[in-house]
Amino acid sequence: MDRRRIVERHQPELNKWDPWSPFSVGNGEFAFSADITGLQTFPEQYEVPLGTQSNWGWHYTGGHGRFTASDAAYQMLDTYGRPVGYPMKPGDKAEAYHWLRQNPHRLQLGRISFRILLESGAEAQAGDVTNIRQQMNLWTGILNSEFCVQDVPIRVMTASHPVSDVIGVRVESPLIRQGRLLVFIQFPAPDMTHTEWSKAVFPDWGHDDRHRTVLRESGDQRALLERSMDEDSYEVGWEWSAGRIERTGVHEFTLLPDTQSEVLEFSVGFAPRTPQTKPVDNIVAASRSHWERFWMSGAAIDFAGSADPRAYELERRVVLSQYLCAVHSGGSLPPQETGLMYNSWFGKSHLEMHWWHAAHFPLWGRESYLLKSMNWYCEILPIARDLAQSQGYEGARWPKMVGFDGQPCPSPVAPGLIWQQPHPMALAELCYQADPTRVTLERFRDLVFEAANFMVSYAHPDKEKRVYNLGPPLIPAQECHSMQDSINPPYELEYWKYGLEIAARWAERLQVAANPLWAEVAQAIAEPPQADGVYLAHERCEDTFTAKNHDHPSMLGALGILPGTLIDRKVMLNTLLKVKDVWNWDSAWGWDFPMCAMTAARLGEPDLAVDFLLLDATKNTYLTNGHNYQRPGLSAYLPGNGGLLTAVAMMACGWNGSQQGYNPGFPQNGRWSVKWEGLKPWL
Repeated sequence: MDRRRIVERHQPELNKWDPWSPFSVGNGEFAFSADITGLQTFPEQYEVPLGTQSNWGWHYTGGHGRFTASDAAYQMLDTYGRPVGYPMKPGDKAEAYHWLRQNPHRLQLGRISFRILLESGAEAQAGDVTNIRQQMNLWTGILNSEFCVQDVPIRVMTASHPVSDVIGVRVESPLIRQGRLLVFIQFPAPDMTHTEWSKAVFPDWGHDDRHRTVLRESGDQRALLERSMDEDSYEVGWEWSAGRIERTGVHEFTLLPDTQSEVLEFSVGFAPRTPQTKPVDNIVAASRSHWERFWMSGAAIDFAGSADPRAYELERRVVLSQYLCAVHSGGSLPPQETGLMYNSWFGKSHLEMHWWHAAHFPLWGRESYLLKSMNWYCEILPIARDLAQSQGYEGARWPKMVGFDGQPCPSPVAPGLIWQQPHPMALAELCYQADPTRVTLERFRDLVFEAANFMVSYAHPDKEKRVYNLGPPLIPAQECHSMQDSINPPYELEYWKYGLEIAARWAERLQVAANPLWAEVAQAIAEPPQADGVYLAHERCEDTFTAKNHDHPSMLGALGILPGTLIDRKVMLNTLLKVKDVWNWDSAWGWDFPMCAMTAARLGEPDLAVDFLLLDATKNTYLTNGHNYQRPGLSAYLPGNGGLLTAVAMMACGWNGSQQGYNPGFPQNGRWSVKWEGLKPWL
């Protein structure tokens, strides 16, 4: 396949301001998002922040130990006669509740911008920028930006090193020789300033006294800046081709280029200690080599030749989603929904979303990206054990909303969710399918077994019906349900069985004794509830398709994402068609569309699968930069991108039990030409 041609026909370009589509360069651990100048010169033009973020850059307001989980208010919920505490309301401990929810939070590491002067000496504004042409070169990972100010051209090349957290920039313009183009770095305050995440998105550019920026070293064309706030710190290295820097604000430094040339090169590196800077040519060469290897390895898919007019757009989404997931979801931590673009939900990761971010990597032959973040679960296993024990359960209970430290935090919803529990087991199984060795089994053995031990401890036996129930209390993946009323949601029931069967298979592969409860609970898990020929959101939700027809139609996940061993296929088809007709799609989320497509594919409805995948809905919008738009303030939603890649791989390569290799999830009507290589079937 001509992979380069496939990628390059979808290079995103801009010729005007687009407040929703900044482009990013990065490496999975670090990313830098730029405006049309190639830097972060006019952030006010964008609906969301232009972020510089990393997986290591975090902050605790007021210090690391200001509050602990024991300081939160816990609501005691009846669990079959046993009270279990969940921190879901502030109660009389509002300060602790909000601090724990917001800390630790990811840092905005700094804003790197041009300061462009007009002939009058005034600073250029966004309206002074004309003749815009910007292209994100996906094949090389290099952002190329061209524009004019007062008819004087400026060309900028921006790249990120694939291993080090450093960007390299090359600028060409007569304005440099005229002394009218400067570069500055500015640092915001580290704190969250609002208790609602939607208001805590933008960095705080006030409160200069809450942090310190010190120029530690300033030598020949090189500087080292030290940043500190409370107990946290990091360093910034800056290297340039010619010129000098000077402090121009409490937390601002400006580079004044040498006016003997029309070219300026500089690199800026970020690290907890001893940041690297590199020659720009080295950064550019490393970026070119890395991204060519990325595209030439793993899988590829080609929709050229399709008569269906939607095929080109689907291919565009697939290409851009591969790039974005590698940059924002391919690092050593489960990512936040917005990746390394900017903070959402206080910069925290949502573990129920990790599957959507990363399950596609092994299917596309890039399991190394998933393996990076899987190690993190092994590291936080003691925290998951403590959480289970604190609630009277065995094994390890994975939290939902966490920082890098894995500590659960208070939330009106997060503590009640359970569908993140089998995720690491399912992801570990994908890793094993990619590398079926004893090394893989031993690597994730404790993770799988202890997660399963919690699951059988959590499932409640109904001796009269001879089944095991899930909940109450719980909140299904469809989060609009009451904690104390919800029982036996279909997706969670199927997922519980699926996860326990994985644990049993791992014991067999390792030739060790399995916990007999794994098989007992899996075989006797309650049947998914249904009424009038369709599946319900949960056992007590008769109004699933009237009052509760919003948020995620998660009952569909029981067949599609999962093999549906508990599912009646006719009832699920009825459910899928009902969802299509009556669901409030404005309230759905980006991953709901690929979820529905996967269900349709398994049911042998490929036309319906494509319809869902490309449904005309606001939250199924994919912007110029490839990000999955959801709503104002949330213009990047990577679970949608990752879910798209998982669904497309499944529809093309099939799944266990399907007829492999003939695109079982795509219509066989002559209007779809789907060629692919390197994809792996879904489980």
